[in-house]
Amino acid sequence: MATLILVRHGRSTANTSGVLAGRLPGIALDERGAAQAAALPGRLAEVPLAAAVTSPLQRCRETLRPLLDARPGLPLHVEDRISECDYGDWSGRKLAELNDEPLMEVVQRHPSAAAFPGGESMRAMQDRAVEAVRDWNARIEAEHGEDATYLMCSHGDIVKAIVADALGLHLDLFQRIHVDPCSVTAIRYTRVRPFLLRLGDTGDFAGFAPREHPDSSGTAEVGGGAGAP
Repeated sequence: MATLILVRHGRSTANTSGVLAGRLPGIALDERGAAQAAALPGRLAEVPLAAAVTSPLQRCRETLRPLLDARPGLPLHVEDRISECDYGDWSGRKLAELNDEPLMEVVQRHPSAAAFPGGESMRAMQDRAVEAVRDWNARIEAEHGEDATYLMCSHGDIVKAIVADALGLHLDLFQRIHVDPCSVTAIRYTRVRPFLLRLGDTGDFAGFAPREHPDSSGTAEVGGGAGAP
């Protein structure tokens, strides 16, 4: 079956301001995110792509724009099922403020039981994203052959949920996965099992350097975090 290249969108204005953007309109890439997007065509230069699939949100479309400019013949498809999680009433709120919400402990420890007020559950988020991947795997293989590779540009929690499914991890373990902005994750799907080939690859190891104010709480940032300083 197909090989899937999963790209998390570049760093956004919401990432740097510590806001949970969700599906709010008008969330663009910041200066660093634009630079990350500009570097993407070079990083993927050796990878033949049959198609690109994107979340409908602005920050994902902006992330793919340089790649599409570099490959004018690359088909682009918009897929609603890989849009950001619908965080409902949490959308637009500061992450620091949300850490005090009782629901945050459920999101961290038992995400399969978490449902956002006025939004969707994390289980529903994973179900729709995985369903989209399965459908696109079949479509790409039918149209381009079983050795084809295609790309999806989506969001941190979506990428993590798809990776958890590929690894056979329960959703309650998906907070152990981390993917930085504009990171590349690759999964090769076969008749027997998926193979995780890359996870959160940015080619940048700055995020491993000691931080001035390290976070030892083990809390996973909802939405994915802003990446290295």
